[in-house]
Amino acid sequence: MRIIVVGQGPFGEKVLDALIQRGEKVVGVFCPPDKRGEPPAGVAGKSGISLVRPTHMKNPEVHDAFVHLQPDLVIEAFVTDIFPEKLLTIPSIGTICYHPSLLPRHRGASGINWAIIMGDTRTGLTIFWVEKGIDTGPILLQKELEIGPEDTTGSLYFNKLFPMGVEAMLEAVDLIKKGKAPRIVQDESKATYEPPCDDRVAAIDFEKPVQEVYNLVRGCDPQPGAFTFFRGKKVRLYDTRMGAANVERPAGEVTAIEENGVEVASRGGALKIGKLRLEKGEKVGPVEFARSVDMKLGDQFRI
Repeated sequence: MRIIVVGQGPFGEKVLDALIQRGEKVVGVFCPPDKRGEPPAGVAGKSGISLVRPTHMKNPEVHDAFVHLQPDLVIEAFVTDIFPEKLLTIPSIGTICYHPSLLPRHRGASGINWAIIMGDTRTGLTIFWVEKGIDTGPILLQKELEIGPEDTTGSLYFNKLFPMGVEAMLEAVDLIKKGKAPRIVQDESKATYEPPCDDRVAAIDFEKPVQEVYNLVRGCDPQPGAFTFFRGKKVRLYDTRMGAANVERPAGEVTAIEENGVEVASRGGALKIGKLRLEKGEKVGPVEFARSVDMKLGDQFRI
C-alpha cells in the first residue's frame, strides 16, 4: 500500500517515523516550508522519501506530485492548511485524518481547548475519513480518555492524546490493510463546532463563576494563554489551580501573594495562579511578577 503523509511538527514526525519503522511503503511526505515542517522533513530526508514543502496544499505542484506518486492512502498527521477537495479523489483508498476530540463533538481547529473550556470530563481522539466538510467525514476509529481536574490543553495533548494518536494511526492503517476499516457516519444531531481558541475567546472575566474561569485558563494553557489586565498591561495566566472556596472579595482582587501562587478572587471562590507573563515578557513566578509590577494585596486584575 502506497502511503503519502501530510503533516507538521513533532506529531507529524512521530507518525511518519512510526510508519517507516513498521516497514510501511511511504512514497511521499508533504509539510510546510517553515519551521513547522522541519521535524517530518528531517525524517523524510534521512529515509530517502520524496519530499515536497509547498506554501499551500492548493498549489498546482501538490496536485501534480500526488498524481505522480499514485498513493493508495493519504494520512493527515496534523494539517492546519486547507486541504483541496480535488486531492481527495487521487488516493485509491482514501484520506484519513487525526482529530483530537470525540467527533462529532468539538469539530474545528481547537478541539482540545474547547473540551476543557466547556467543562467536559471525558474526551479522546478520532481517526476519520476526510471529505469536503470540516471534520465531518465517516469515523474509522475512536479512543476515549478522562480529562483530569488539573489537566491543561498542554498536558492533555502531550501526555495523552499525542502518544495515543500515533498508536491510533498505526491501528487505522492495520485495519485498512486488512479491509476491516469501518466508515461510521457521524451523528449530525450531536455535532458541535467551535472557532479557533485565540485572543477573541481568551479574555478572563473574573465576575463569572470560579469553575468557569478555571476551565478557561486551563483550556488556554499553553496557547494562547488566557489573559487579563493589570494597570493597563495585558497579563497571561498559566499553571493555575483552584484556590480558597467561598471567597467574598471583589472579582479580580488579589487576595494572596505566595511562592506557590497569586490568589485572585472570582465568583464563588479564588484561583491560585502559578505563572504569569506580561505581553512581551517571559513566564515568571508569582513573587517575581508581583515585584516587577509593584502588585500588592487588594489590587485588581480587570478586563
